[in-house]
Amino acid sequence: MKILLDTNAYVKFQYGDHSVANLIKSASKILFSPIVAGELLHGFHSGGNLLLNRGLLDEFLSKPQVSFMAMTLDTGDRFGRLMKLLRTKGRPIPTNDVWIAAHAMESGAELVTFDRHFNEIDGLAVLRPA
Repeated sequence: MKILLDTNAYVKFQYGDHSVANLIKSASKILFSPIVAGELLHGFHSGGNLLLNRGLLDEFLSKPQVSFMAMTLDTGDRFGRLMKLLRTKGRPIPTNDVWIAAHAMESGAELVTFDRHFNEIDGLAVLRPA
């Protein structure tokens, strides 16, 4: 199973959420979007534990089954098409989440998230930890 972690899934994992940890353990490949990294780093810089949180992120990203994704023209194209479809439906979602969805769709990964608004994106494979 190939997964891409949403920001909230990574945070819950670091706080010891067993449902996310089990998905991570069972995944053959874990993809990490630079958009998720940016959201996390923003939080780290805004909080009081920058060095601890950055160290935990660096440790997580160094695992052999974790791959940091690149932004590609295909990512941008998917983002543009998704934004248009969501606006046409009158159901926009946060812009960063559209980028994350585009990355998941581009890579064929299942998105691990707690956010329900990803349901608005047809064709996106979503895993909601139990």
